[in-house]
Amino acid sequence: MRSPRIALIGNPNCGKTTLFNALTGSNQYVGNWPGVTVEKKEGRASLQGQPYTLVDLPGIYSLSPYTMEEIVASDFLIKERPDAVLDIVDGTNLSRNLYLTMQLLELDIPVVVAVNMIDDVQAAGGSIDTAAMSQLLGVPVLPIAARRGQGVEALMAAVLRAGRRTGPPIEHDKRVQRARSAVAQLLPPELPHRAYVVSQLLAGRREVLHAHHIAPRQIAEIGAQLERAYGKKSDIESILAADRYDQIDLVVAAAFTPGPRAEKETVTDRIDRVVTHRYLAIPIFFAVMALMFAVTFGPAGATLSGLVERFITDVLMPAVTVLLAGAGTPAWVQGLLVDGVITGVGGILTFLPQIMLLFLFLSVLESSGYMARASFVMDGLLRKMGLTGKSFIPMLMGFGCTTPAVMATKTLENEDDRRLTIMVTPFMSCGAKLPIYGLFAGALFPAHAGLIVFSMYLLGLAVAICSGILLKKTVFHQNASPFIMELPPYRLPSLRNTGLLMWEKCRGFLVKAGTIILSMSVLIWFLQHFDLSLRLVGDTSASMLAGLGRCIAPVLAPLGFGTWQAAVALLAGLVAKEAVVSTLAVLYGVQVGSTALLQIIGASFTPASAYAFMVFCLLYVPCMAAFATIIKEMGSLKWALKAALFQVGTAYLVSYMAYQFARLAMILC
Repeated sequence: MRSPRIALIGNPNCGKTTLFNALTGSNQYVGNWPGVTVEKKEGRASLQGQPYTLVDLPGIYSLSPYTMEEIVASDFLIKERPDAVLDIVDGTNLSRNLYLTMQLLELDIPVVVAVNMIDDVQAAGGSIDTAAMSQLLGVPVLPIAARRGQGVEALMAAVLRAGRRTGPPIEHDKRVQRARSAVAQLLPPELPHRAYVVSQLLAGRREVLHAHHIAPRQIAEIGAQLERAYGKKSDIESILAADRYDQIDLVVAAAFTPGPRAEKETVTDRIDRVVTHRYLAIPIFFAVMALMFAVTFGPAGATLSGLVERFITDVLMPAVTVLLAGAGTPAWVQGLLVDGVITGVGGILTFLPQIMLLFLFLSVLESSGYMARASFVMDGLLRKMGLTGKSFIPMLMGFGCTTPAVMATKTLENEDDRRLTIMVTPFMSCGAKLPIYGLFAGALFPAHAGLIVFSMYLLGLAVAICSGILLKKTVFHQNASPFIMELPPYRLPSLRNTGLLMWEKCRGFLVKAGTIILSMSVLIWFLQHFDLSLRLVGDTSASMLAGLGRCIAPVLAPLGFGTWQAAVALLAGLVAKEAVVSTLAVLYGVQVGSTALLQIIGASFTPASAYAFMVFCLLYVPCMAAFATIIKEMGSLKWALKAALFQVGTAYLVSYMAYQFARLAMILC
């Protein structure tokens, strides 16, 4: 017997994905901005032995297929026909959320409405009569508090036994009803989702007209009659929206009782007066970022990383060496496992505590609602480069990983905006680059490591903005689309959701360490110890790897790091940025994070060349996974290659400038 398939849908920030996590345990990305779930996600769960599949659809305000999120959601509901729809409604914003509900009720799919955040409504002294709502809407309506798990079990029990809508629908305005009846006569009576199709036809959706072989002239005549019935200044879209809100007003009037504190200034209002202030907002944003990096790369992060490094160096490596020697393993195998695998993979893990701290900060900022304000604050600045604050959402996600950040550009309706955002998002410093900064800042700038790392993030943002301005003036000339965004109320981050979000990002880092970094470490070790004749060499400088590096090194010499070791490390970074550090460790034959590696890096680089190297790693082509995503989202290999060439050229130019300025600063100081 097939398990029921349930579609989970709702407005952005209604708590939909939080409920999905609570039910399925999925490590779904949970944030507080629109577009966080770009594509549908599935999870399995069960209730009293009854298994079911839950599909988390994008957060949308309407089923009108304008944006990518609305297209994904409406296509799934119409074409894949789930067994039931679970509509999550924010109880603190009932009127707006019910607009989507009224559209869902037009589908021939059982619907259950969950009024979420009922605890917030009650805390404000208000109440919602879900029984009255259920009677008017003709579907089950249940109150829940998803963050606390309140009412969730009863909700899912109602979903699993949900049937067709009961009772007559709320009446439309008579003029609208006449128009709907006229359109309905053009359709076969057995047509699935007939009421929804009528609404789409009346709104003039061309793709629906073509799908049902209806002449646009017929619909235009019915629409013109409706507009005349309402007056000269009326249009179809406004008439249909007003009719729906009239229905919603009836439901809200019957079910919602506002509390005495509903109209008072909230904590969110008081905080927003400061953090979205015209002059204070941007300094506050950068101050928060600076604090995050000071903690991550300050004494706390360094101490935790030191503990991991000592465990690997003093416990793991000696134990494996003794074990292999006792088993009579050949020397080259010992070298491969200890100097290749453990040095490369194990060494990368020394940066895991700092990465966890960084992702913990980002998770708290996202879950609390502050990152949504950051997008709002940056809208004015981004408009100068021809983008909107909505482009800042993928750019912010780029602080974690470039791959999902590029995927998040699906939320941008304007094609020029999408391509421009894809081209500049890789300049945002992803978590995979942190080990590089940690190594070089610790070796050359130990007293100012946090400040140096913070400068990388600021530089990435500055280069993204400047590149955007340049590309907008030379390549992308279309005007930026308007930016409309809901600012969710501030909420105390849930320990579970914050932990899930942090773990999801850290898990990606660990998976890379166990797969890509492992493979790269083994490959680098072999290339380092064999020549072109596949003979084992005692001198690394005679290896295949050294020969390859020497071909590239002269190109990098003007940047201050024209050594074959640096060239090879950058090549490894094309696969995964973490591989830069593990490759250097394997090449120098020392443990990542050890004093020996820091000393070697300190001797091989000057402060100027080290900073230039970090800048180049920040800006050049992202990893293979991100580049593959860029090809997919650009829809063109040609465009993706153009983006890669632009990024490499930018990296070279900015790195050269950084090197020269740093050298000048050293001379003057």
